[in-house]
Amino acid sequence: MKTKGLLIVAMCLMVLSACTKKDDKAGQKEELPMVKVETVYDEDVAQVSEYTATVEAFKTNNISSNNGARIKRLLVDVGSHVRAGQAVVVLDDVNIATQQAAIDQQRIQLANQKRDLERMKELVKIGGGTQQSVDQMQAAYDAQARAIESIQRQLRTTQENTVLTSPMSGVVTQKNFDAGDLPSGPILVIEQQQPLKVVVNVNESDFPKVKVGMGVDVRLDTYGDEVFPGRVHIIHPTIDPNTRTFQVEVTIANGSNRVRTGMFARVNFNFGTRHNVVVTDRAIQKQTGSGVRYVYVYHNGTVEFREVTLGRRMENRYEIVSGLTPGTQVVTEGQSRLTNGAKVEITK
Repeated sequence: MKTKGLLIVAMCLMVLSACTKKDDKAGQKEELPMVKVETVYDEDVAQVSEYTATVEAFKTNNISSNNGARIKRLLVDVGSHVRAGQAVVVLDDVNIATQQAAIDQQRIQLANQKRDLERMKELVKIGGGTQQSVDQMQAAYDAQARAIESIQRQLRTTQENTVLTSPMSGVVTQKNFDAGDLPSGPILVIEQQQPLKVVVNVNESDFPKVKVGMGVDVRLDTYGDEVFPGRVHIIHPTIDPNTRTFQVEVTIANGSNRVRTGMFARVNFNFGTRHNVVVTDRAIQKQTGSGVRYVYVYHNGTVEFREVTLGRRMENRYEIVSGLTPGTQVVTEGQSRLTNGAKVEITK
């Protein structure tokens, strides 16, 4: 009887303990992730695209000669400003004298042939020769005349290449040979620096928006934030399939000669404004293993995964092209513990 009583007491104690644990669990409050949220709004966003490039000469000319003569004098040096048509190199004219002597000798031969031809024609008239002989001598005379004309053309070319001139106004940027050298390539390099150009590789998405003649802002690291007005001069018609870009040539007036070839340039294209939602960069997340960008949208105590398309970045904010509407609340802190549909608690 005593054993039965002890068993009843033990059972009562077990039931009491179970009830106590159940009451403790019921009293505990579920711990939710703490997040900060921010309401997003739309605004006018300037559609500006910036690209980097290097300043280049508008045109470049290599001063060369093909007559095989040595350099007699160089009339300019590196840094010299030249005008279109200005003489810059004088070559040895020894080849001209040689060619002229050859022409003079052949002219004497041609004169002798002409006299012989006239005599043969007279003999034919009095029956002392044949027409075949006349025809043969005439053919030889004509061939000699054509040969002299060819040599004269060569002489004129040689004369033109003896004094080399610049085809454009510009600056001498390279001198590759000195007086007395027998040049095997360009003797001088002359660059046109008024205007200059910047060749920019522009993203394919901007192709419909870039127009010939549109103004752009060019900034050079050498001159800080100073703006040099530029203008679109040429739009190349093809897209590079590897980089998905196309080339745009922008000209800079450079009337003050402050800009130099080789300078690092930043070119800004302004395509107007677009009205879109703007959000802080703290809200933007990147999906691991892909290029997907997303945010967590807060509504009635829960968060929702929302993929977004980014536009322009403005310091610490992003333009949202698609995925959000004005007035939406997005999570800006505490995203590391979140999943789609999770319940959260807002903290100040």
